[in-house]
Amino acid sequence: MLVNLKEILEIAEERNIAIGAFNTPNLEALMAVISAAEERNCPVILNHAQCHESLISIDVIGPIMVDFAKKASVPVCVNLDHGETLDYLERALKIGFSSVMFDGSVLPYEENIEGTKKAVSMAHAVGASVEGEIGVMTRREGDVDDVDEVAGNDDTDKYTKPEEAYDFVTKTGIDALACSFGTAHGIYLTAPKLDFERVSRIKAKIDLPIVMHGGSGVSDDDYREVIKRGVRKINYYTYMAKAGAVGIKENIGNLNFFHDMAVIATAAMKENCGKAMDVFLGK
Repeated sequence: MLVNLKEILEIAEERNIAIGAFNTPNLEALMAVISAAEERNCPVILNHAQCHESLISIDVIGPIMVDFAKKASVPVCVNLDHGETLDYLERALKIGFSSVMFDGSVLPYEENIEGTKKAVSMAHAVGASVEGEIGVMTRREGDVDDVDEVAGNDDTDKYTKPEEAYDFVTKTGIDALACSFGTAHGIYLTAPKLDFERVSRIKAKIDLPIVMHGGSGVSDDDYREVIKRGVRKINYYTYMAKAGAVGIKENIGNLNFFHDMAVIATAAMKENCGKAMDVFLGK
């Protein structure tokens, strides 16, 4: 069942859980995520990041994502992740995405506000939701190869400021806010140190769901803590994709055909994202 981001995060708020948002730049990842969600009877968000256009065009994978969402037995939001241009957001909306993220976090603050306002106008006109972002992570998704290791984001000057969060939400009319409070995209070299109090202070200022990017690799206890403090959407991809590669490497000696490799990768990614879903659901 296709729903927008606002609708799916209302479910999360009612149940005091977080909804996993998983990037699906190939059919194997898409099947893994939908299958894991349906087995758990839990809502899920399918992401396509603009930086993954080099892996597969949104014009190819996007309609398939929307079709999977419509046919799923659970609520599914199809979300454009880290949309960098309004033209690309428009492409996603025309395909049928039910949510878009305008990532203007590296722009000057006022330019981020203006771009996000335009995204809200475009998306709300067709019943879609909008995620905005303020605060800067150590690495932006897609800057370097996903296997590179990162130490986490410890530049607190670039963390989301609660007062700015209130101002940004008030001026833009977004439906969810992605915040920076210690996570980073990629595989962590050391465990990230999350600023939990900052999450609470932001939540106290805004009446919106908080989104955590760079969710792969965070400990189960830290997931539970940020959910308790108001995080309702957790972006998760790197470790799921890594699990698919590990599954192939462990079975490479027994592989004779490409389709066998795809089946193994799908099963490994399903197991990995399913474990993440269980934690997000409070299990």
